[in-house]
Amino acid sequence: MASIIIPSSSSSVFCSHNLTNSNKQSSSSSITHQLKPSSVIGKQISFRSSNSKFSNPLIQSCSIKCSAVDSSSVFPSALLFDCDGVLVDTEKDGHRVSFNDTFAEKELGVTWDADLYGELLKIGGGKERMTAYFNQTAWPEKAPKGEQERKDFIASLHKRKTELFMVLIEKRLLPLRPGVAKLIDQAFAKGVKVAVCSTSNEKAVSAIVSFLLGPERAAKIQIFAGDVVPRKKPDPAIYNLAATTLGVEPSRCVVVEDSGIGLAAAKAAGMTCIVTKITQQMRTLQMQMRYSIA
Repeated sequence: MASIIIPSSSSSVFCSHNLTNSNKQSSSSSITHQLKPSSVIGKQISFRSSNSKFSNPLIQSCSIKCSAVDSSSVFPSALLFDCDGVLVDTEKDGHRVSFNDTFAEKELGVTWDADLYGELLKIGGGKERMTAYFNQTAWPEKAPKGEQERKDFIASLHKRKTELFMVLIEKRLLPLRPGVAKLIDQAFAKGVKVAVCSTSNEKAVSAIVSFLLGPERAAKIQIFAGDVVPRKKPDPAIYNLAATTLGVEPSRCVVVEDSGIGLAAAKAAGMTCIVTKITQQMRTLQMQMRYSIA
């Protein structure tokens, strides 16, 4: 006997099966029946072909048991977004630009081009990114020598970078990616919890959610960002925290990411992950917006 699951909201049900003979051999043809859910749910239905090709008495009837489930069960419990590169393409024309403006203000003689920044993105977190870069190349002459002093120096650079970045967001120089707002609205409509999980500074992430998604959506979205966890992506800590705080099972969460470290973090947390990429057309639109408003 075969079993099929019928969403309770379905207007009709298509039962398709292969006939088998008494020797347990499958027929080469299949039969499809269209039924109303009210006539089959909870019942065992038997079919026999009326096709003359199957008039052989060795052909047995096919038995199917139909059952119904709530269609809402097919949706995840939570939809978790990364921020940079997922909600907005902030990395290349947002964070990178703000890092370079900060370096220029402090006269550090450092510039990160797009290719270099692409490599640096393999390191989660802006402070960690700067520290790794200076350790690998050389610390600027204006940087202090002591370990704690250098941590404070990096923190001050990152604070200024965040201030410059937030100006870009507040001026709406970086648009939401197409479809983001619609997807979030659809999730809310289905009772799916929505959160943003990012290694970026909490103020920057909150500004993106508030200014670009609007206060009504922002009020329903929980944010996990910055130093809220001790270890950043690819460590799964931030996604583990989100699942615990939201009160959902990790296996019932869908994550939207744009990087390898984000994918690794989501998978390590036991979550389903969708990886998305920014198109060149979207980057061109962002540059046009920046120049038209500047």
